[in-house]
Amino acid sequence: MNSRIAEAFALLPQYLSQHILLSLAALVLGGLISIPLAAAALHFPRLRGGLLAVASVIQTIPGLAMLALFYPVLLAVSELTQDSFGFSVPALGFLPSVAALTLYAILPILRNTVTGLTGIDPTISEAAQGVGMTRRQQLLQVDLPLAAPVIMAGVRMAAVWTIGAATLATPVGQTSLGNYIFSGLQTENWVFVLFGCAAAAILAILVDLLLALVEKATALRDKRRLFAGIAGLVALIGISLVPLARSQTSTYVIGAKNFSEQFILAELIAARLRQAGATVTIKEGLGSAVAFRALANSELDAYVDYTGTLWTNAMGRSDMPPRDQMLKELTGWTKAEYGVTLLGRLGFENAYVLAMRKPRASELGITRIDDLARRAGELSLGSDIEFLDRPEWAALKQSYGLQFRQQFSYNPTFMYRALADGTVDVISAYSSDGRIAADDLTVLADPHHAVPNYDAVVLIAPKRADDPVLRRALQPLIGALSVENMRAANYEVDKEVGKMSPAQAAAGLAKSIGLSP
Repeated sequence: MNSRIAEAFALLPQYLSQHILLSLAALVLGGLISIPLAAAALHFPRLRGGLLAVASVIQTIPGLAMLALFYPVLLAVSELTQDSFGFSVPALGFLPSVAALTLYAILPILRNTVTGLTGIDPTISEAAQGVGMTRRQQLLQVDLPLAAPVIMAGVRMAAVWTIGAATLATPVGQTSLGNYIFSGLQTENWVFVLFGCAAAAILAILVDLLLALVEKATALRDKRRLFAGIAGLVALIGISLVPLARSQTSTYVIGAKNFSEQFILAELIAARLRQAGATVTIKEGLGSAVAFRALANSELDAYVDYTGTLWTNAMGRSDMPPRDQMLKELTGWTKAEYGVTLLGRLGFENAYVLAMRKPRASELGITRIDDLARRAGELSLGSDIEFLDRPEWAALKQSYGLQFRQQFSYNPTFMYRALADGTVDVISAYSSDGRIAADDLTVLADPHHAVPNYDAVVLIAPKRADDPVLRRALQPLIGALSVENMRAANYEVDKEVGKMSPAQAAAGLAKSIGLSP
C-alpha cells in the first residue's frame, strides 16, 4: 500500500501540471468565445435563443464521446494541411482535448453572461447613452463591470465542469489526472483510482474557492480580495509550470492500448530506449483505431499491435489466410498505405477467445463454440468495450449462429469479475491473460477458425523507419517473448494480492528473456 501511494505521489507533478494547463486553456478559450457571443446576443435577441440552444445541445453529449469525435476531425484536418501546405496538425493529445473541453466550458459562461447583461437596469443603459457613450464604451465600462459577479458565477461552474471532464482526456493521448483512474481501473490499483479522483476533486474545489473570492471581490468592489484571488490562481498556474520547465522534451513517444499487457509492453520498450539514453513518454489508454492512426500520423513512434486487429479493423479483411501469409500481407500493406514499418512478431499470440468457468462449462457439456451456440439463448455474454463492435464478433455470430440471452460490455478487469460472480456465463477473454489459468477457466475451441491469428507485432512510425536507436532497442524483443512469459507478466499486474506495477512487471519480463531490466 505504501509503495503504491509513493508511486502515485511521484507521478502527481506531471499529471497535475498537464491537467491544470489543459483545464486552464479550455476555460480561457471558452471565456474568449462566450463573452463576445453574449455581447452580440444582447443586441440581437433572435441570436440569443439559438446560441443558448446550441450550447445546451453540446452540453448533453457525453464527455468521452466529445473527446473521441475531435480526434478523427483533427486527423482529417492534419491530412489536408499536410497535402496542401506540407505540415500536419497534431490530432492526438492536447489539441482534441482542449477543443472538446472548450465546448463544455462555453454553456455556463455564455448563459450567465447573457443573464448578467440582460439583467442590467434599463435606466442605467439610458444614462450611459445620455452622457454620449458609444455602444462599445457602454459595454466595456458599464455593462460588463455590472454583470461581472453573474459572469464569474458562470466561470466557476465552467471551471468545475472542465476540471472534472479533463480526466476523460487520457484515451485520446493527453496526460491528466485521468491517467490514475484509467490505468488504476484496468490493473485494479484502487489506490491510483482513489488518488486520481481525490486529486481532481481537490483541484476543482480549490479553483472554485479562488474564483469565489474573485466573484465576491467584484461584487463588493474589494481590491484586496480581488488581488488575493487572482494571486492564488496565478500561484496555482505557476506551480503547475514548474514540472514542465524541468522536464525534458521526449525523444520518443510509445503508445499503449487500454489493458494490462499493453501497459507492460510499452514500459518494456520505454525501458529499452531509456537504457540507450533516450527520453520517453508513454501515451496509454488508446483505442485500437486511435493508436494505429496516431502512429501512421507519426504522433506515436512505436507500439505493439496484433495481426488479427490490423487485418480485420485496419485492412477491413474478413478472409483468414495462414499465419505467415497474413504477416507478409500486413507488412506490405502497412508500408505501402501508411509508411508504417512492421518490424516483426514478438513471439506470442493474444487472440480473442470465449471462456467459461470450468464448473459451468462442465455442467452444460460445453467444450467448443458450436456446443455453446446450442445453449447460448439461455446464457449471458460479457465482453470488453470494443468486442461487440469488432469484425471478430460478427464473424463468430455468422459462423456459429450465436444468439445470447443478454450481452454486457465491461472494462476488461470487471469483465473477469462478472464471470467470477456469475453475472455472465461467457466472456471474450484474451489468450495471453494470466487470469485464464489463475481463475481455472475453460477456453472454448474454435473449430470453424472464425477468429484470425493475433500475433503480437511491433509497429514503427514512418518518421522512425530508419531510426537506429529505436531499432537497436526493439530488435532483441522480436521472437523473444513466449506466451508463458507474457501470461506470467500479465498476471503479476492483474492478480488481487501482491500485484506489481506495469513497470515492475516489464522489468521482470525483460529478466525472464535474458535482457537487462
